[in-house]
Amino acid sequence: MTKTTNTGSQSKQQPSVLENLRPLIVDVAVPLGSYYFFKGAFGMSTFAALAWSSVVPAVRTGWSVAKERKVNGLAALILVVNVVGLTLSFVSGDPRLMLAKDGAVSSTIGIGILVSVALGRPMMSAGLKPFLVKGDAGREAAWERLASGTAVRSAEFLRKERVFSVIWGLVLLTECVVRVVGAYTIPVDTMVWLSSLLLVVAISLGMVICGGAAAEPMACLITDEVQRQEAVQRQEQELAVAA
Repeated sequence: MTKTTNTGSQSKQQPSVLENLRPLIVDVAVPLGSYYFFKGAFGMSTFAALAWSSVVPAVRTGWSVAKERKVNGLAALILVVNVVGLTLSFVSGDPRLMLAKDGAVSSTIGIGILVSVALGRPMMSAGLKPFLVKGDAGREAAWERLASGTAVRSAEFLRKERVFSVIWGLVLLTECVVRVVGAYTIPVDTMVWLSSLLLVVAISLGMVICGGAAAEPMACLITDEVQRQEAVQRQEQELAVAA
């Protein structure tokens, strides 16, 4: 009975689909919609509409840092990139620089992810874990054993864990390059919606590649570890009964 209660509690703590998609909605849908709103309803210039539509993501990042009451290195870095990008854009008055600024955010996240892998603390694992353990106490324990290096197949698990973060880092860096090139070669009005589409495509591509290359194999490793542990416990119980 206790086990069921704990599992339910852990399930409630797992982020919902809406919670996981909220940052994407705020950083993509809101700026895109507000750009066309400011330009169409208020007749703002391209630069002014871009500037105002960029405020929401910057404020969201700043609010996140203030709300947590602690400095999250990546969130703080993204906030700095946003503020510096907005400042440079206002000084230059160049709407293309405003569009290219968003690429700097993607590259910041991508580099941060790759650095975390190099330091042995893959950043994307925190977001992946709830989807693989599914709020189950046994799978949670299996993850911890595999991640700590104490399980039989820990080396394989840790390798897939690194691959998951590396793929995301490379996908975001590639999206940054494409976005910056597009910002200076494609008409601004076209690039506004294409820029958002690029991010959605990059995230979708990252999910597909990571699913086959890392997430699914990791899920299988967790299942195997759960079964192995259950077999060990059954053996121990049989030995105890025999004794």
